[in-house]
Amino acid sequence: MNNYNIKNLLPGRAGGLFVSVVLLTLSIFLPANAQVLDGPDPAQMEDAPHLGYRAVEHGLKIPADVEMGAPSSVVWTSQNRLLVFNRGPNPFMEFNANGEFVRSWGQGEYLRPHGMRLDPDGNIWVTDVNNHVVRKMNLAGEVLLTIGTPGQAGEPEDGLLNEPTDLTVNPAGEIFLLAGHGRGTPQVLKFDSAGKLMMKWGGPGTGPGQFDTPHSIVVDQEGLIYVADRQNRRIQIFDDQGTYQKEWGYKGLPCGLHFTEDHQLYMVSGFSGEILRLDANGKAIGAAGQPGKGLGEFGEAHYMTITPNGVIFIADTIRPALHKYIKI
Repeated sequence: MNNYNIKNLLPGRAGGLFVSVVLLTLSIFLPANAQVLDGPDPAQMEDAPHLGYRAVEHGLKIPADVEMGAPSSVVWTSQNRLLVFNRGPNPFMEFNANGEFVRSWGQGEYLRPHGMRLDPDGNIWVTDVNNHVVRKMNLAGEVLLTIGTPGQAGEPEDGLLNEPTDLTVNPAGEIFLLAGHGRGTPQVLKFDSAGKLMMKWGGPGTGPGQFDTPHSIVVDQEGLIYVADRQNRRIQIFDDQGTYQKEWGYKGLPCGLHFTEDHQLYMVSGFSGEILRLDANGKAIGAAGQPGKGLGEFGEAHYMTITPNGVIFIADTIRPALHKYIKI
């Protein structure tokens, strides 16, 4: 078993109560058409060669008195630290390159952790989806900027957000933020570096520039914006003014996007539990992982990161677990 202090194996009536709470929580927050898989489903998995990675135990040394909740997102910082954003009492948990626990912070400040990114200057950005806020902080954890008002859902023209999921920051410091996880309007919001709204695009639907649960967003070296349009099973690509360029379709639910330092695009595909390496045309050219309860098997592959030496970490909100894959 992974080294987690998550209360998922309680005996007797307490265990039954906990399971009931978990099932109720999942029924509230999973999309109506989401399917949590118990095993591989070829109808939702891409036909691609093996990625050349295998799963191993994550090896993180979590103190007995420090609880990690369901990992929502994970990044590798410029200080060679692994940072896990999780839905437990210690929202941020930081580990050094040897997996040793460094510290935790953010206690009592987050309602439902979701996405986490690093900007070109190495600052940390996070989305708190049910608290309707985005925070920018330095590597010390000091908050530098907040977009939105905690606990208040609303329109960006009024300085409010509605279910922010993920964001990316381009080299000019402009912020591209996804909103509308299921109840808010699904759209992309563009802000300047000071958090002032510049423009927005999107809306519900299946057509070009429309979304159904926009879940992940990245920017490439040419400034193009890639959006994982999860429930529409596609990635949509735009220029930085929101002009639709093209889209790529998938069998599963595109959940988390990640560009490596050498500009290789990866995607984790939610409930189908796949790590996919994509070529320049969006085709899966490498795949690893599957749904399940074994080592390296997923409840939901949510977001991922890759270390400079090629180790992949994947946050899994449903199992819950932090998965680690290394090159074969």
